[in-house]
Amino acid sequence: MVKRKLAALEKVDADLTNLQYKIRRDPGSYLKEFVEQYSQYENQREIFLQAPSTAVDSSIVSLRDLIDFISHVADCYPSRTAQFPGELIQVLQTHHHELESELREKIVSSLVLLRRKNIIDSPTLLNTLFPILVTTPSKTLRALLFQKILSDLRNSNANATNHRLNRTIQKILQDLLSSDKSSSKGLWAVKLTRELWKRQIWTDSRAVEIMKEAALADNEKVVVGGVRFFLGGDKEREELEDDSSDEEAVDIGKVKHQMAINKKNRKKAKLIDNALATVKKKERRKKQPHPLNFSAFHLLHDPQGFAEDVFRKHLQSTKSKLNLEQKLLCLQLVSRLVGLHKLTLLSLYSYFLKYLTPRQPSVTSFLASLAQATHNLVPPDVLEPLVVKIANEFVSEAAAAEVASAGLNAIREICVRQPMAINDTLLQDLVMYRKSKDKGVMMAAKGLLSLYREVGADRLKKRDRGKAAALGVRSGERKEQRFGEQIVGEIEGLELLERWKEEERERLREKGGSTERMVGKEGLGGEDGDDEDDEEDDEEDDEEDDESGWEVDEDESDDSGGWIAVESDEDIRPIDSEQPPSEKRLKVAQAPIISDDDKGNHASEPLLTPDVVSKLATSRILTPADLAKLQELRLSASVNQLLPAAQRKRAAQAAAALQARHADDPLTAAEIEGLALLSKKDSKSERVAKAKEGKDDRGEHRSTQAVRKAKKEAQGKSTTNKEKARKKNFLMTLGKGKAKNKRSLVETRRVLKAHSERKKRGGKRGNRG
Repeated sequence: MVKRKLAALEKVDADLTNLQYKIRRDPGSYLKEFVEQYSQYENQREIFLQAPSTAVDSSIVSLRDLIDFISHVADCYPSRTAQFPGELIQVLQTHHHELESELREKIVSSLVLLRRKNIIDSPTLLNTLFPILVTTPSKTLRALLFQKILSDLRNSNANATNHRLNRTIQKILQDLLSSDKSSSKGLWAVKLTRELWKRQIWTDSRAVEIMKEAALADNEKVVVGGVRFFLGGDKEREELEDDSSDEEAVDIGKVKHQMAINKKNRKKAKLIDNALATVKKKERRKKQPHPLNFSAFHLLHDPQGFAEDVFRKHLQSTKSKLNLEQKLLCLQLVSRLVGLHKLTLLSLYSYFLKYLTPRQPSVTSFLASLAQATHNLVPPDVLEPLVVKIANEFVSEAAAAEVASAGLNAIREICVRQPMAINDTLLQDLVMYRKSKDKGVMMAAKGLLSLYREVGADRLKKRDRGKAAALGVRSGERKEQRFGEQIVGEIEGLELLERWKEEERERLREKGGSTERMVGKEGLGGEDGDDEDDEEDDEEDDEEDDESGWEVDEDESDDSGGWIAVESDEDIRPIDSEQPPSEKRLKVAQAPIISDDDKGNHASEPLLTPDVVSKLATSRILTPADLAKLQELRLSASVNQLLPAAQRKRAAQAAAALQARHADDPLTAAEIEGLALLSKKDSKSERVAKAKEGKDDRGEHRSTQAVRKAKKEAQGKSTTNKEKARKKNFLMTLGKGKAKNKRSLVETRRVLKAHSERKKRGGKRGNRG
């Protein structure tokens, strides 16, 4: 009986599929059949809604097939199926907790199909699915709804950003988090936002505000999800972008080679077309401009208030339910906010005091967070007690080498960001650890020493300064910065480039003059390059003449160092731009000059000494060739050129590593540990694992011929005749072997002679002509 019912249902399903294809081809001819099936669907739906939980299996299967059929052909009869989407939405919203699983999934899939056919819009679909996602207890239904919501948002933003839809969904997610902060329902808002951020669908500040609300929630899972977004969301986005760009490349040459040697058919031609389309798509993707993706930290509206709220609610409060690992995540978030935006949160540094001890679990994470929270605007008297406690607790002769190395590395990272956080006495004491026998401690102390040779060489003893730092201190180039002092932004070595350009300009002028003399003697026989040089010289002379008309001639004034009286605001009148430059220069030159006798009246006022700063970057656009030449001039002018080749290479590598480290990159506990584990001996299994690291793709050992053979097979190439002969059956070669034994000496001589001649020709076909 059951088999008969199943066979009948399968026959009905096949009939509906056949009818669906016919309706798609000619809707008008099959209107009557569609009306019959639709009326049957309405009857089945009414019967099902009377008792959804006790429905018979056969009626459920029939209703499921009819829903699938109508959803596929609904766009062919829009007037007759106008109520169909609303009926599905009502059934799903009302009875989703008691529907049979396959029927429930079929209704969800049908609604998504209706959205793809533009019968319903995205807000209608998402407003239907998202409340069910938040409330349903079914794990499979939640996974299905999350996937459908995510795919619909991706499709809606595929061609262009759908700002209206994004704002609607973001408002729903933010209301879900702010309405009940202790509920775990906000976890779906966190998951959805993080996934859309990773796929670069939501990259604006509204998504960041949603995760900001999640980080300030009361539920532990929601808080951890929001905090992890700020700490790792940008890295996930970069990794996904790298994975999509590092897809397996299509070898067009291999495909064409296979087509040339194999039989041609439609399937092979389609393979070539698909390969060419893939290559063209990748080329178009490479030529597209790279999207400007801002970090989540930079899109925060109020980083100071956010850092204070997270610190007060999750770290300072005694009512916080977070464990140590979760508190460490919150501490890393607060410290990165403070260090990146240079915030002022003085209570944060006193919070670290009780955790700075070697017996504290995850102490290196606390040290890394302290270093991240340090910047040049933190008062040194706030950081000095922390540095002293690290030195007392970690760095001593009785401490283990790993502990001392971690302490020295932490102090160095703090001093990189605020060099005045350590006093001179403690600095001299810590620098002496460079003579330690442990390699990790020695390297950490040398790192601290090399840091202060750059930022505070005058605080070191003369024997510790080194040659370059001692020369810099003596010449006044290396001075310790005062608290709050900011370095003026300028391009390093720009004056070298300006001087080189002047020398090149003089050389071209001399060359142009000699060319003119040659042309005068020999006629118009100069080269094109000389003519271009002459034109460039004329243009530069014109520019210099124009610019000189706007400057004050230094020879016109009697006292070059005198004061120039400036008129008051009422007396200043705008100079007409149509005036000739000579009149403008005359007006400036006629300004009264204070004599030497009047200088005594202004003795209390500071003298204005003009800074000698290159104006090349403000008057010209630096080309890539200029920047490359600037880098070459910097290198040639640096002190590192005087070092030996090995030391110069190490210095260049260290400078490149320092430049590669971005300000947004976090400081990890592994960097604090540094070389502390160098002295620790690994077990045999650990050494074997390190030796195999990076060699996962290497299989068992094979001979060179085997590797070459596998490579040829991968390229689709055939084997040689010798290789084919080796694989022949022995009985097939037996007759040839017997014939060789029966050959006479004359036949053997003839065969060998023919073989040598063939070898000279280059084989049977030969290699001539």
